[in-house]
Amino acid sequence: MAVLTAGMRRSAPSSLPEAAQPRDTPLARRRRRLFWPFVAPALAFLTVFYLGPLLFGIWTSFHRWDGYAPMEWNGLGSYRALLSDPFFRTSMLNTFKILVFVGAAVFVIAFALTMVLRDMAGKKFVRAVIFFPHIVNAMVFGVLAGFMFNPNGLVNTALSALGVDDPPKWLGSDTIFPLIMATMVCTSTGFYVAILMAAVDNIPHYLYEDAELAGAGAFRKFWHITLPLSWDVVGVCAVLWTISSVKVFELVLVFGGTSTTSGPSIETWTSALYIYRNAFTGTDIPQFGTVCAAGIVSLVLVAVFTVLLRRLMRRDPVEF
Repeated sequence: MAVLTAGMRRSAPSSLPEAAQPRDTPLARRRRRLFWPFVAPALAFLTVFYLGPLLFGIWTSFHRWDGYAPMEWNGLGSYRALLSDPFFRTSMLNTFKILVFVGAAVFVIAFALTMVLRDMAGKKFVRAVIFFPHIVNAMVFGVLAGFMFNPNGLVNTALSALGVDDPPKWLGSDTIFPLIMATMVCTSTGFYVAILMAAVDNIPHYLYEDAELAGAGAFRKFWHITLPLSWDVVGVCAVLWTISSVKVFELVLVFGGTSTTSGPSIETWTSALYIYRNAFTGTDIPQFGTVCAAGIVSLVLVAVFTVLLRRLMRRDPVEF
């Protein structure tokens, strides 16, 4: 028995069959030679326009610098100044509201529309119509908001005709940020509907038919079929939304005004607008150290939220 076992060990085949063994063929050598010529331009672009500015921004965040005079070492002073700055706290709170509340509304509506459009005739046309607001420039929505929600605009005129004597001040400092959030829901939902429908369209229809035969309703079909089988795409959408919510800028700017003296009110600032107003408005001496620190904090928050989302949404692959 021992001799047989030893013989079997000596004659055991390799883990890979001979056809699957890697071979140094001329094609493989040519591929290795072409690797760096293809990768180097993209790597150089990434280094010059992304990695280089990022490292320079980190270095600047530890200094006092107005863009003209020599840098002066400040250590963590810029980061401590951010913690005591009420404008920065307000901007981060607004960014968090966009990330959580607008994101929740966008995904709930996107899933609802996806389930409605799944079996609808002409769903491609409807999907294109829903997606269209996402590609419209934010300036259009700013002009439309001014036309509809100003004190003598279309909305207040309609409310007055219905007997409302004191309509809300839609563009006032207390109500403009909820209006911005509602506009973001309308403009962003179509983008995620398009992505989610692409995933739902790949789910076999017989799964829904079997669920209907078993007496499952719309919610149970969504919970047990649609959501599990499109979970990976949902995770990608969540990461995309996390990144885009931290970069909200132009919509707030056009709603609140682009003038350096009468720009958006503090109540509407986001982290991106805080950086812009403190760096490029020209009303005060720019403090690029503080501005870069705010940018680094925003970048770290995006990275942390992204990692947490990926970990929370991790699961075993589902085959169908």
